[in-house]
Amino acid sequence: MMLLGRGLDARDNQTRQMQDAVSNVEKHFGELCQIFAGYVRKTARLRDKADLLVNEIYAYAATETPNLKVGLKNFADEFSRLQDYRQAEVDRLEAKVVEPLKCYGTIVKLKRDDLRATLTAKSREAKQLSQLEKTRQRNPSDLHVIAENELHRASLDATRTTRHLEETIDNFEKQKIRDIKNIFSEFITIEMLFHGKALEIYTAAYQNIQNIDENEDLEISRRMLRKDEEEDEEEDEDDEEDDEEDEFDATKEMMLTWIHSCLDCVTSLLNTPAHSLGIKGLRLFC
Repeated sequence: MMLLGRGLDARDNQTRQMQDAVSNVEKHFGELCQIFAGYVRKTARLRDKADLLVNEIYAYAATETPNLKVGLKNFADEFSRLQDYRQAEVDRLEAKVVEPLKCYGTIVKLKRDDLRATLTAKSREAKQLSQLEKTRQRNPSDLHVIAENELHRASLDATRTTRHLEETIDNFEKQKIRDIKNIFSEFITIEMLFHGKALEIYTAAYQNIQNIDENEDLEISRRMLRKDEEEDEEEDEDDEEDDEEDEFDATKEMMLTWIHSCLDCVTSLLNTPAHSLGIKGLRLFC
């Protein structure tokens, strides 16, 4: 009887240990899953912002001098290529980190089912132990026979339950540790692959920016400025010539008008008889 009591106490301790382990995993794995999922979402948003940056760099490069245009375009090409690797990082993190953590919701549910089965068996054993004690008290003369039968069956059940619970705890702990190792190893590997490739791409992008020949672009800019100034001067000269021509045309038109007026006057005098002009008309004519 004392042996069965100690067995029940041991299974109580094992059950509490299992319950604590399952509750602890349920809490912390749930938190890890949410935080890793947030990490993946932030990485995806960073990729989206980077795509906007690439588009703006392309648009700006199209307006610049040749060397700066080429340098910015090459930089944008490299930065755009990096976002392809960032997308791969997002996909891998989702598949190799977030999803396995999500699966622990199902694992925890199954372990709780095991715990319920263990508690049911424990309750049954406790009930058998109680019945055995009552039978002994009612029939003390049959104690030896009762002990030979009921105690043997209860002991077998206790042994099976204890072994199953130990195996359940052991398997749960093994799986937990193995999964933690796999999940974090995948996370580190994915991040190392991305950042290793990022270092390579950023190095190329940096070199593209450094290769921009500012002196040549500055000379091109100066030539363009001088060309604009020369075009402005030519336009000013053309405007002056046009003004002179306009002034000459106006003077010419005035002279022609005056000459036509004089001719009209002379013609009118010539057509007038001499005796009609009088002294005043002759003087005007002369």
